[in-house]
Amino acid sequence: MNLILAQSGGLPFKLDLVLYGVGAVVLLVVGILVINFGMIYIRALFSGAKVTVTELIALRLRGIPVALIVDGRITAVKSGLPITIDELSTHFLAGGNVQMVVLALVAAKKAGINLVFDRACAIDLATKGTGKTVLEAVKTSVNPKVIDCPAPASGKATIDAVAKDGIVIKAKARVTVRTNLDRFVGGATEETIIARVGEGIVSTIGSSETYKAVLENPDRISKTVLGKALDSNTAFEILSIDIADVDVGGNVGAKLQAEQAEANKLIAQAQAEVRRAAAVATEQEMVARVSEMRARVVEAEAQIPIAIAAAFQKGHLGVMDYYRLKNIQADTTMRENIGGDGPESTSSGAHGAKT
Repeated sequence: MNLILAQSGGLPFKLDLVLYGVGAVVLLVVGILVINFGMIYIRALFSGAKVTVTELIALRLRGIPVALIVDGRITAVKSGLPITIDELSTHFLAGGNVQMVVLALVAAKKAGINLVFDRACAIDLATKGTGKTVLEAVKTSVNPKVIDCPAPASGKATIDAVAKDGIVIKAKARVTVRTNLDRFVGGATEETIIARVGEGIVSTIGSSETYKAVLENPDRISKTVLGKALDSNTAFEILSIDIADVDVGGNVGAKLQAEQAEANKLIAQAQAEVRRAAAVATEQEMVARVSEMRARVVEAEAQIPIAIAAAFQKGHLGVMDYYRLKNIQADTTMRENIGGDGPESTSSGAHGAKT
């Protein structure tokens, strides 16, 4: 029996007990590893996507779902994509969807699309919170989608534009697009495509001489709009623009002309009213001036008796002279009455003017 002396206290103990204890600890650790990583490790090993125990332990210590990362690597390796555990775990820690990225890479590879892992991760992070996924972007790149213009969510059924002859044209377009993965990150979305196509349709119809030209050749709209490179700096590539419906609306030109004529009439009436008011004011001013002149005449006539009285007092006028003056006045009044210009007619005329 082998005995050793312990350094602390000098008490003897058996080495076999130490070995048994170490063995039990090792077995416990191995059991924990088998329970936690056994099936995952075996699944990866037989799938050809071998992982090390160290990588599995590192994933667990970082709080990353081990099964999710390993299954993603298995799917990638079985599809011929050499993605490492470290790349998948890094994208997971960045807040990305590992499973969706792997499926998108597999779909892109099957479709012959050159999509690298870093760009797929960037697209996945860019679509986070938008309701879209990187897999949907890849599928749209393979199978183009159709966008209605105007969008049904806008509440408008058609795009209304006015030709040069004033007739409204109501148009509806369908835009076929596919995802441009190279410009997806930072590129404009579907709303920009719809806005640009709508602007192009309005511009094309507005440059048409008559509405008949639009109705006769509706494909002219799609050709003109398609030639403007509307997909520049967007996440999509426009394949075609098809005019689904063209209809005639109201005559906006005639309506505008009628409204302009009505406005011109109101302006002319207002100007005429201003002139009439000015004329009435001038007329009243003349009446006032006439009354003023008559008042001056009456004032001047009132000075005559005073002058006659003064002439009597100074001896410049005799009684016979005064009688002759009165006879002349009476004769003049009679003549004025006979001729219609007497005091009565003058008074009635003044009264009428005053009225």
